[in-house]
Amino acid sequence: ETQGLITYMRTDAVQMSPEGISACREAISSGFDPRYLPDKPRSYKTKAKNAQEAHEAIRPNDFGRKPKDISRFLDSDQAKLYTLVWNRAVASQMSNAEFERTSIEITAGRHGLRATGQVLVFDGFLTLYQESRDDDKNGDEEKRLPKVSIGEALDLQKLDCNQHFTEPPPRYTEASLIKRMEELGIGRPSTYTSTLTVLREREYVRLEKRRLIPEDKGRLVTAFLENYFDKYVEFDFTADLEEKLDKISNGDAQWKQVLREFWQDFIKTVDGISDLRVSEVLDTLNEAMADHVFPPREDGGDVRQCPSCEDGRLSLKVGRFGAFVGCSNYPECRYTRQLVTINGKDAEVIGNGERELGRDPETGNIVKQLTGRFGPYVQVDSAVEGEKPKRASLPKGIDPASVDLELALKLLSLPREIGLHPESGKPVTAAIGRYGPYVRHDRTYVNLKSWEDVFTTGLNHAVALIADKAKSRSAPTALKELGAHPEDGEPVRILDGRYGPYVKHLRTNASLPKGVEPESVTMEQAVELLAARAKKKPAAKRKKAPAKKTA
Repeated sequence: ETQGLITYMRTDAVQMSPEGISACREAISSGFDPRYLPDKPRSYKTKAKNAQEAHEAIRPNDFGRKPKDISRFLDSDQAKLYTLVWNRAVASQMSNAEFERTSIEITAGRHGLRATGQVLVFDGFLTLYQESRDDDKNGDEEKRLPKVSIGEALDLQKLDCNQHFTEPPPRYTEASLIKRMEELGIGRPSTYTSTLTVLREREYVRLEKRRLIPEDKGRLVTAFLENYFDKYVEFDFTADLEEKLDKISNGDAQWKQVLREFWQDFIKTVDGISDLRVSEVLDTLNEAMADHVFPPREDGGDVRQCPSCEDGRLSLKVGRFGAFVGCSNYPECRYTRQLVTINGKDAEVIGNGERELGRDPETGNIVKQLTGRFGPYVQVDSAVEGEKPKRASLPKGIDPASVDLELALKLLSLPREIGLHPESGKPVTAAIGRYGPYVRHDRTYVNLKSWEDVFTTGLNHAVALIADKAKSRSAPTALKELGAHPEDGEPVRILDGRYGPYVKHLRTNASLPKGVEPESVTMEQAVELLAARAKKKPAAKRKKAPAKKTA
């Protein structure tokens, strides 16, 4: 039997219903020391604008169902989620935690020293739930101070000299960014998660030690918007638009008028930018991103000077796969380097990005690592003059600086033949393609989890993956043959589909009603279902004849 464990989860509300609060306080009273239950119930209010509060806060349906008692009925992720909901809900109605803060003033000759500490006296709600911290802090034990008396002489046991420099503000975490968006009135609780997801999926930022680090693609987009659409990326504009949308949803403003006002100014800006040449936009971005794209040289030379031809100027360029840095003397000088960083590190670039890795032990040809406009790759020189050298792109996630001769030769050896398929006798191969690593048999392709699997996957595992893929594509199982349709004589069958059994006749499929057993369906019933389904099909759209060209 399926049993719901929590209340409706698509809500931004932070206040539980009176019944929920009463049940929660009962759970605290029966499961914890009396000190953990405050004298009065706690109440909370949502600070975010336009929060979805049609339902109460997320809480367990029954506080008596403790996580430890029902975890055996749930999988790992479900158990963790229920534990989080139960702990947060109960902790929200517990007593405050109590800390003791102490400060000691120490006189050392003409110098004055101060030691401060904090000790947890009563854990309160912290016994169940603590918010994760963005940075690791020193624990209470490290902050605990010894007992001392006024006027007591202290002996010096150890002297540590540490120098501290002023540091820039730490980068946002997902939690601190959402908090900042709330303060600025940008977004809504229902959109925060999707906003952060888009930033990661489009590779505008990456997560590093829980911090959001901007990628070069994100910097480029930001620089473009700030220079050409500055009004539309200002905090006040976004917050004001959010407020107008709230008024529309509440019926206090007309959506057509709001759109009209926005569009009139926006289209003027777009038209103004459309008249600019690409070179003008790139010149603007060169200036805006100069410190990032053209870092200072060790010799103190011109950061825009081409290191290959020496008289060309480095500039942002736009290619099929995005932006890169190239020489202004193209095509005479073909120097290029990546704009995008990999794993937070810049790819090593020497001259045109070339780095010699060694020689192929079989042919003696030189193996190189290069960086082109489409990213880093390895190449082995051809023994035949004029023949195109063999190349292989580095898989995503590999630091170019870590590539050695052994890895380069592996990549250049692809595709790798794993063996012959036991049924067809055709080869099963593994390779890295445009969409990542895969195994192939005949016309069947199956993705692999990691590029390393391309070199380690055995024949048995590959055959199993291919079989699973083929099984997922197999035709639906026939449950019952009803015979020929009374009107056209075409076969009518009942098949087992992904969403349950259904009747099939030519191109018409009709699902069986719930509770109807496939074996009990007659031809008459099947014809009725098919006829009803055919009536629901939209009429085929007639293709318009191409307009005749006038002389």
